[in-house]
Amino acid sequence: QVQLVESGGGLVQAGASLRLSCRSSRITFSTYTMGWFRQAPGKDREFVGAIAWGNTNTQYSDSVKGRFTITRDNTKSTAYLFMNNRDPEDTAIYYCAGYRNGLEYSHDQQLYAYWGQGAQVTVSS
Repeated sequence: QVQLVESGGGLVQAGASLRLSCRSSRITFSTYTMGWFRQAPGKDREFVGAIAWGNTNTQYSDSVKGRFTITRDNTKSTAYLFMNNRDPEDTAIYYCAGYRNGLEYSHDQQLYAYWGQGAQVTVSS
């Protein structure tokens, strides 16, 4: 079965950098748009950003634009979320997700067919 597995979460201080990884299995990774979402305590899950399947185009939410970067390595079937200049409001469970329907990228969670189990990121002030 298809698996998306996040890694790299943990407890870090505000201002520090962190990289999350999302390794996939049993999908043709290069044909999937990969997205990152997060869910903070007591809040709904929200879109963080996504990277297109056919190129390196990316889209980000306003809350992380300029601070977070998404990349992908198709040879490793892995997507990455680089988190810079983080603050305590970035504390959340971070999920990676993937879909394949031709759209370059989307913030619509309904489109994403596969989801990882989530990685906890806690930012201390």
